Amino acid sequence: MRDEEKTGDLVSSLIPQPSSLIPPSLPLHIGIDAHSVGTGLAGNESYITNLIEALAALDEFNRYTLYVTKREAMERFRNRWPNVGVRLTLPHTPLVRIPLTLVNEMRRRPVDLLHVQYTAPPFAPCPVVATIHDLSFEHLPQTFKRRSRMQLRLTVRRTARAASHVLVPSEHTRRDIIETYKLKPERVSVTPLAAPIHFAPVEDKGEIRRVRELYNIEGNYILAVGSIQPRKNLAHLIAAYADLRRARPHANLPKLVLAGKKAWLYDETLRAIEEYGLGDLTVLTGYVSDADLPALYTGALCFVYPSYFEGFGLPPLEAMQCGTPVITGNRTSLPEVVHDAGLLVDPFDKDALVSALASLIDGSDLRVRLRVKGLERARHFSWRETARLTLQAYKRATGRNAER
Repeated sequence: MRDEEKTGDLVSSLIPQPSSLIPPSLPLHIGIDAHSVGTGLAGNESYITNLIEALAALDEFNRYTLYVTKREAMERFRNRWPNVGVRLTLPHTPLVRIPLTLVNEMRRRPVDLLHVQYTAPPFAPCPVVATIHDLSFEHLPQTFKRRSRMQLRLTVRRTARAASHVLVPSEHTRRDIIETYKLKPERVSVTPLAAPIHFAPVEDKGEIRRVRELYNIEGNYILAVGSIQPRKNLAHLIAAYADLRRARPHANLPKLVLAGKKAWLYDETLRAIEEYGLGDLTVLTGYVSDADLPALYTGALCFVYPSYFEGFGLPPLEAMQCGTPVITGNRTSLPEVVHDAGLLVDPFDKDALVSALASLIDGSDLRVRLRVKGLERARHFSWRETARLTLQAYKRATGRNAER
């Protein structure tokens, strides 16, 4: 047995496992690590915020305590629901907060279950449910900074093996985590993500105009949404856009709008814009709030997401829910999300990406068809259903298999 497997078994033995002795008639006290709220960690923050809102709307029986690290997050959730409390757990530094502050807080005010994303305390005083969105750091280590890669590889493997139950957003990620970490299939459940309910086609032309002006966007545009980092494959998108421009030197091409903050290893993307001379045709918006995104999606000619590795792929779903035609990669979880409601292309095939962009720029009928199919596809996802499935996992993790 490898040393890391021995370590994983040791950690598993230190975290309490489900007990059938907890009476199902009593409410659970569930702790949720919500440290990402208020940090701008796009995917993680969106997931936990929407899940908390959906759980609070669905479940008035159980008690919840949210562990946050930002005072604005504390104010956001405090006194909103009678069965939801909030605790400030500082400092934000994971190496101190997770094994020390969080554990001490749970020992002072015990909970029946702790729900985390990616990383659990090695000495948690209760069963743990862990959400792990993807294993990109295992399969694509070159797309992460060295320190982040090493930390994730160590802590996520241990968390997955120690947790009473693991939640993932797609069947692709479920298969991946079972195979990579050698988990029992019954310990891993799929809880798909969803776009927030306010993501919908924006009918107010004034709102669309306001958002365009706010982010300095003029004329028609092709939209890409997501943090600027290697996995999003934006440098490849820029190269495809440059080819399209060369093929149509006299055409009035839509601008390329990259909406998202600079995350890590983003130099290649910025360098591509400069090398292809696309500064006048490219808009970098920086971080875009959830309040502005629906109008940004609605105003776009089309949405493109050439990522080559995703645990789920929320931006294509957001775009579909706003009625925007979608082009996305055909790898990992993205076909699960988009299905036949968008154009799926090999993210490494530049010619295929150029062809897909051209077909949507030129084809108004195709855009209408994809708009209709995208809106229909988006109806298959809801945060209420995600909350319901998550609540089932909480019951399994604490030995409460019977439905109320």
